[in-house]
Amino acid sequence: MKNNYNVRVKLFCLLVFIYAGSSNAQQSDQEQIKAFYDTALINGTGYNWLNYISNQIGGRLSGSVQAQQAVDYTKSQLDSLGLDNVWLQPVMVPKWVRGTPEFAYYETTPGMTTNVAICALGGSVATPPKGLKAKIVEVTGIEGLEQLGKKGIEGKIVFFNKPMDPTSVNTFDAYSNCVDQRYAGAMEASKYGAVGVIVRSMNLRLDDFPHTGSMGYGDQPVNERIPAAAISTNGAELLSTSLKLNPDINFYFKQNCKQFQDVESYNVIGEITGSTLPNEVIVVGGHLDSWDLGDGSHDDGAGCVQSMEVLNLFKKTGYKPKRTIRVVLFMNEENGLRGGNKYAEWASTGKEHHIFALESDSGGFTPRGFTIDGSDNAVQHIEAWKTLFKPYLVHYFEKGFGGADIGPLKKITNEKIVLAGLRPDSQRYFDYHHAENDTFEQVNKRELQLGAATMTSLIYLVDKYGID
Repeated sequence: MKNNYNVRVKLFCLLVFIYAGSSNAQQSDQEQIKAFYDTALINGTGYNWLNYISNQIGGRLSGSVQAQQAVDYTKSQLDSLGLDNVWLQPVMVPKWVRGTPEFAYYETTPGMTTNVAICALGGSVATPPKGLKAKIVEVTGIEGLEQLGKKGIEGKIVFFNKPMDPTSVNTFDAYSNCVDQRYAGAMEASKYGAVGVIVRSMNLRLDDFPHTGSMGYGDQPVNERIPAAAISTNGAELLSTSLKLNPDINFYFKQNCKQFQDVESYNVIGEITGSTLPNEVIVVGGHLDSWDLGDGSHDDGAGCVQSMEVLNLFKKTGYKPKRTIRVVLFMNEENGLRGGNKYAEWASTGKEHHIFALESDSGGFTPRGFTIDGSDNAVQHIEAWKTLFKPYLVHYFEKGFGGADIGPLKKITNEKIVLAGLRPDSQRYFDYHHAENDTFEQVNKRELQLGAATMTSLIYLVDKYGID
């Protein structure tokens, strides 16, 4: 009996010791995370970085002078943080130029015209020098082409008018369900003899801003490619109503875009070397390029400065990571993903051991949580930290997509890497996505810095405890 009693006493003491250790660790984590948030909100630098990138440099289409200016500026800022290593990684990127502003109208009867706001889709060919004028037919998505057939489409402009689903609370789901008409609409419509396409902007609200974005022709010969442009949602509604009243409408548009040979650009990389596990790499990043219509503040200047802020907050709070923490500002996410692929190829060739990667590419809005691309065990492991984020109203931890630029790390390196994406509130994101109004004044400083602190906190926890 006495021996059993002694065993129970020892077991009780061990449980008390474990509980006390766990409680102390949690308190330590709470204090460190609070330091990240406090520092980000009081003494963060990300908003100032974004101000310069947006207002002094502007839109950063890959291969442009502005993209190179952004490379030079962000490298200089990473250098100023006193990191262990900062370097540029060369990558060949496409160079597409928009040219002079686009112009469009539709004609209900000879001489009776209504102007509409359009913009060329990224990668599109130009119209003939004097523009393109033809009858226009409306379809609700690519699936509508087959219903009209070649007889109903040949020699005409196809108007893709499938709207984003307003009932989708997850606006990225609404985007995914109709963006194929933007990317592949021209290629598919040309198979039926179409001479051009006009695509409803990927936008949940009605306004006069056309939204650009990438499109592709696959392996279609250049001489068979047809021009593609986006029309604003207000323009789409007006055109659709007019076609119902008069199906015999002519549409005219003119755009002067051009594709050049690939040019050299760079991923911008900086790191703090791990103190005890330097060969285990944690990546955090966003994409430095943007479309040219606005200044790319939400997409993805915000993600870049938030990622830079992670290392800045480590420095300012005195946290020394065990693992190597590396920020990567990827080039050419918007129209090619060359930067993400290049980095993954380099990591694979160098046999680097990446355990985790976090991307911010959903705007600088209030952070809500993370989506996690990993095994069920990895997702559960990260979800166990959710209570540490609740004081900051960050509750959303779900299995899902990590990010476009970090995705190749999983495909190319064949590592059991876990990917994650910061998920801000997305309800306003597509108001600005790829449009002229994606500008600095649309970003709230407090929301931006809260996102940076949220990212830093997750990177800290992964660094301290590992991923599984």
